[in-house]
Order: sequence, then C-alpha cells, then structure tokens
Amino acid sequence: MEEKTAFGLHRLCVVLILILSAFPYSKGSWTWLGITALGIPEKMGCANLPLTNKQKDICKRKPYLLPSIKEGARLGIHECQSQFKNERWNCSTTSERSVFGYELTSGTKESAFIYAVTAAGLVHAVTRSCSAGNMTECSCDTSLQGGGSPSEGWHWGGCSDHIQYGMGFSRKFIDNAVKNISVKGGDALLTMNQHNSEAGRQAIGKMMSTDCRCHGVSGSCAVKTCWKTMSSFERVGRFLKDRYENSIQVLDRSKKKVRRKEKDHRRIPVSKEELIYVNKSPNYCLEDKKLGIAGTRGRECNRTSTGPGGCNLLCCGQGYNTHVVRHVERCECKFVWCCYVRCRRCESITDVHTCK
Repeated sequence: MEEKTAFGLHRLCVVLILILSAFPYSKGSWTWLGITALGIPEKMGCANLPLTNKQKDICKRKPYLLPSIKEGARLGIHECQSQFKNERWNCSTTSERSVFGYELTSGTKESAFIYAVTAAGLVHAVTRSCSAGNMTECSCDTSLQGGGSPSEGWHWGGCSDHIQYGMGFSRKFIDNAVKNISVKGGDALLTMNQHNSEAGRQAIGKMMSTDCRCHGVSGSCAVKTCWKTMSSFERVGRFLKDRYENSIQVLDRSKKKVRRKEKDHRRIPVSKEELIYVNKSPNYCLEDKKLGIAGTRGRECNRTSTGPGGCNLLCCGQGYNTHVVRHVERCECKFVWCCYVRCRRCESITDVHTCK
C-alpha cells in the first residue's frame, strides 16, 4: 500500500512539473528570482538552482555570471518593495520559488512593473560586474574612445559602462529561455511580459549619464575626459514607477503586435519604453488567500499624511487603530575612566496607527 502511494505521489509531481514547464509566462519561467534565497549559488551547481532548462544551460556555460544573476534579482526585488512600500500593493513576496506568486501571471500593471524592474536589475548587475573587471568576456565599452570635441576641450575615455552586453545577456537569460513554447490563450501574456522586460532594459539606457574628470595645471580643467555611466538603480526604479503610473492597457488578443484597448487610441503606437498590461488590478484592500493578496489590514500608516502611506488612502476608508508604543533605549552615554561606559535609560512614547 505504501509503495502504491509513493508511486502515485511521484506521478503527481511529474504531472505538476510538466504543467508548470508548459506555461512560458507562468511562475516556472521566473523561479530564477528565488536564487536570492540561496547562500552562495555558484557552490550549489547549476542543476540544483531554481532555473529553467535553458537557463541552466547558460549557467553551465557561464557559471561566473551567477553572482551577477543573484545580485540582479536582489536589486529588482528590493527596488520594487522600496517604490511601493507606501502603496496598497506593497510588492510583497511569498515563500514560493517564484517569489511574487500570483502577480507573475496576473497580467496587471503590478505584474508589468515586476517584469520591468527585475529585467533592469539583471542588466544593471551584469554591466556593473563587466565594468569592475570581474569577467573575462566583457569589460568597459570602448566604442566611444577616440571621439569627443577637441575644440571644446573634452574627449571620450575612462571606463564607460558596457550596457549592450548586459542588455544582451538579460534578453538571452530571461526572454530566450521561454521562446518557442506556446500555450493556448497564453500568447497575450507572453507578449506583454516580454515587452515589459524590454521596457525595463530600455530604462537603463535611458537613464545613462555622462561623467567627466578635469585635467590641467592646478585643476584648471583645460581638458576633460568623459565616459558614460549607469544611474543608480534607485533612479531607474523611480523612472519605472512613473512608467507604471502611466501604463497602457492593451488588447488580450495581442500575439505579437501590441494594440491599445481604448478604441479611440488604437492607431497610436505603443513605445517599447512604455509599460503595458492586459488585466485590471484586483482589490488590494481586502485579503484574498486564493490570489495571495494580503490586504492592508494591520499595515502601519501615517495619520497626518494625505498621500500614499496616509491612513485614509492606505486603509481604503476602513479606518485605523491607534496603539501607544513605549520605547526604552540607552542614551547620553559617557566613557568613565577606567574603563566602562555609563548610560541613562531613556523612554519615549509614540502613537502607531495600523489599518483596520
């Protein structure tokens, strides 16, 4: 009886794996984000990491990129939570290998942001590793060197960030890993997700800036050496948050060509830098265990704020509870000869407001 049960469970696991691998836009394709929960992924071996088969092949050929892949996932997740910390949807994660659970397959504007910011995170991490000289097959971008404007007293030099390599790797690792796999009804989501991933990569290029260093006698800046550098990922996150606020709903019948849902605007092309979504967002105010939505109950809010994070908006008009919290900490510490530190115990009382 025990052998039959074990055999039955084995068959069930095989079926579940086959189902997950069939959906290109599902959580199975984005389990690479779960790499952030691992200690040192390069010590585990590619076969044991939460990657698709194509991603494992890339991993085996380029194991030295694993630290950058992990850092890219960490950057994307952290920036998502930072940008939405005061919103009803706060980019919460789950214990699942996909990290974001339902949101990855929801087709909503929140899903659009996740795909964009994580793809951008991978570009940023890989490019930064190239510029730091951590890899043999990429380094600084030398395509600009030799150019400039001698009449204006500057030329290209230094170490420009090689974002083309980072963008190429991000496309290969994320988008190509799910190509040539199709499921009935999944084409629109696949198109949407790949469009938003590319929008995230384009944001890195859009936010590039020029840094210069002066050369000359006594700092006269007679000549300047300039190079291209990526913006901080926080700036990229703010840029993508603005794209999220102005995201465009598209038809869910789109297979390759993206078309706006609004009839009056369908002739207006959708830029590859814009975020798109298929489905309207659910109600994030109320808990929905089936969809993995936590709701806002118990979230801390700001009673005096009228914007995001304020109790009125965050609590969805349901009101809030006020708790008096007493803090006790060491303060006014002084060194006494010889040899110890003497401190006072200071108390403070604050009001903490949480959504009902």
